[in-house]
Amino acid sequence: MSEPSPIARIFRHPVASTESRESSALLAGAGAFVLGALVGLVVFWDRGVPISGRGSIGDFAAVGGAVVAIAAFLFGGALRRTQIRRDAAGGRGRPRLRWFDIAALTLAHAIIALLGWAGFASVLSESFVGATVYATSAALLAGVALAVTAYLAFLSAVNLTPMMLSLVLALFLVVGALASMLSATDPVWWQENLSALGMTDDLSAMAFNLTLIVAGVIVTTIASYATANLPDSTRPEARGRSRVRLALVLIGVLLACVGIFPVDEFLAVHNIAATGMVVVYVALVVSLRRLLPSMPRVFVLLGYTFVGVIVVLAIFFVTGYYNLTAVELVAAVLIFSWIILFLRNSGAVETSRDVSTAPQGVSGSGP
Repeated sequence: MSEPSPIARIFRHPVASTESRESSALLAGAGAFVLGALVGLVVFWDRGVPISGRGSIGDFAAVGGAVVAIAAFLFGGALRRTQIRRDAAGGRGRPRLRWFDIAALTLAHAIIALLGWAGFASVLSESFVGATVYATSAALLAGVALAVTAYLAFLSAVNLTPMMLSLVLALFLVVGALASMLSATDPVWWQENLSALGMTDDLSAMAFNLTLIVAGVIVTTIASYATANLPDSTRPEARGRSRVRLALVLIGVLLACVGIFPVDEFLAVHNIAATGMVVVYVALVVSLRRLLPSMPRVFVLLGYTFVGVIVVLAIFFVTGYYNLTAVELVAAVLIFSWIILFLRNSGAVETSRDVSTAPQGVSGSGP
């Protein structure tokens, strides 16, 4: 039975092992708790604090959580890069993050924390209508929110794998889209199309367009991470991996362009980007089995099913059975679900290859 690592070793090598990463994340959370509670005491001193709204625990946790998420993610990322430089084997085959990858992922974590805590506080306030919280209790609750945020953001940074990226992308898309829909000034935006959320000059449009731009950058990051360790021992495998990576990069760039060029100001460019994203996705799914023979057959068949559903939805729209919003929403959910599942399945392919190439005696099973 192994002994736990001493505290001094954790400080010297904070991300060298699973145990040290968890311990470091707990220390980061503890620091955020102390800081949040102390600042909360000053902010909330000698007054009753509402759960949600201006001057509330929710506002403090949302803004403070966003700041803490940025700090924890950047700090964890710096420690991870230092550890990779110390241990060359730990970084083999994993692409280096570019500055805009780091910026997009950091912003995604901040937005998840900001909108997540604000939404949670809003829902909670509906359960305690008119309730206020004592200053000390409010400061402690705010400290807990910041501690949880720091813990999760730090772990996300030091454990940045395709699986973790899939979770970050899913959470970011959900909170960004819901925030845009809930804050839309036009309650019947859905009668036009999904892009109508980005047409106005209000907070809803900014949230929608920013979500698309950041998500597009994250997808380009995914393109490198998800394909880095796929088989490339032969020329066809290397060519197939490169083409899949290029297709994912194109999807990310086109998605960002959908947010950069709102439909009310750049109709042609917006439509070309949105349509091009779907075309690239369909082409990728149809050719995936030929490009990446190592991908699980069930996942390949699932992609064919998703494409079939999108075709049926397009027929429904042309015949007037569905409106454009329904088609766009379902198609977007299917495409991003496929990308997230691609991340997870590519990680499974990498794990299976590592197991199959390991020495026979490593597994610990008998002869």
